[in-house]
Amino acid sequence: MKEQLEQIIAFAKERLQDDRTGHDFAHAQRVARLAESILKDEDKIFCDKTIILTSAYLHDTIDDKVVPDPEKALQEVEDFLHSLGLQEKQIQEILYIITHLSFSQEIEHGKADLSLEGQIVQDADRLDALGAIGVLRTAYFGGAHGDVMYDETVEPVTYTSKKDYRKGSTVVNHFYEKLFVLADGMNTEFGRKEALRRKEFMESFLEEFYQEWHGK
Repeated sequence: MKEQLEQIIAFAKERLQDDRTGHDFAHAQRVARLAESILKDEDKIFCDKTIILTSAYLHDTIDDKVVPDPEKALQEVEDFLHSLGLQEKQIQEILYIITHLSFSQEIEHGKADLSLEGQIVQDADRLDALGAIGVLRTAYFGGAHGDVMYDETVEPVTYTSKKDYRKGSTVVNHFYEKLFVLADGMNTEFGRKEALRRKEFMESFLEEFYQEWHGK
């Protein structure tokens, strides 16, 4: 597994190193570390760690926010996994996880029926959207896409389609439209506790933001 993991990490780094939206290789590294922490905390001895770490590192290599052709990228990931000599069952599970864990997928199709491995990776990915890292990633992504920082006349919305979600709103509205929704929908006990801690930090940040915005 060590040699395979080194190749997986190298593949992810090559595909993600130029990203400037907060979905870069450093994000993949943090997701992998969080996934390992969840796995350790949950003591899931029957989980396939290869599936978990591979999915964690590769989950954004097919994301339409990162690559121009997600279908082509997915085929390249599948070919890469076959080249590693992974079991077909593992490969299909990894592909299912990375194509079903995103928030945009959930908007249109509801929460996916993920395996325990998938739930762990999903929680890890979503935890990295919260807390101090989440604040910076939100601002970073919004700036990269030209979103307005804050407009008190624009109310947060509940998205019902990926198309509307991709249009975006304001940077501050993103906290309410997505991030706090993620925090309330974790799969694991570790995820729920850590999400609550990080959400509370973000709520404190917003309180300070509103005070400063209005000159108080």
